[in-house]
Amino acid sequence: MSVKIAAALVFAVFLVSGSVAGQEKTAQPAVDIALERDGLPLEIKVFDGEIRGLWRDGRVFIGGQPDETALARFREMGVTAVVNLRSTAEVNDRERVPFDEAAVVDSLGMEYVHIPLGGDDHPYTPQAVDRLAGVLKHHGGPVLVHCTVAWRASYMWSAYLVREQGFTLEAAMARGKAMAIGTLPIEGLLGRSVRFVFAD
Repeated sequence: MSVKIAAALVFAVFLVSGSVAGQEKTAQPAVDIALERDGLPLEIKVFDGEIRGLWRDGRVFIGGQPDETALARFREMGVTAVVNLRSTAEVNDRERVPFDEAAVVDSLGMEYVHIPLGGDDHPYTPQAVDRLAGVLKHHGGPVLVHCTVAWRASYMWSAYLVREQGFTLEAAMARGKAMAIGTLPIEGLLGRSVRFVFAD
C-alpha cells in the first residue's frame, strides 16, 4: 500500500470517527461540515468586495454584511446559499443595506434564506438554529451565514455546533469567540474569563 493511500485512509477514518478537536467523542456529525482539525475557524483577511469580518469553518463561511461584489465572489467560490440573519427592518433599510440582497443573490443563482434575529420581532430561538440546520442539510457545498459584523452569525454558528454537531458548549463558544463574539462585557468588567455551562 502506498504512503498516499495509507494517509488518505487514516484521514477518512478521522473524519468518520468525528474526533475533531473539542468535539464530543460520541458525537456523529449530522452534516459533513469538514471542520478544521485545530478546532478554530480560519479568518479570511483579504477578500474581493467589502465584507465586515469573514471566517471559514469547514465549508461554511461566517461573516458580516457583504456588498454586491463580495456576493459575486462567493458565487465564484461555489457558494450555493446565503443565509442572512439581519432583522427585517435592517434588510429593508436602504441606508443600512443599499441594495436588494435577495434579488442580487437570486440573480447570481444562489438560494437566499432570511432567518432574522434581533429585536422584539425576531427573538433568538432554537427554531432559528433548526432553520439553519435545514439549509446546511439541503446544500452540500459552501454556504455563507452573515449578519452585520458577524456577531449574530458567530452566536448562531456556536449554537448550531451544540445542537446539531454534538459539540460541548465550551468548545462551541471557543469557536464563536475566535470569530466575532469577542470578549464578553462581564469578562472585561471582572477582569476574568467566564466559562459557559448549562444551568439544567
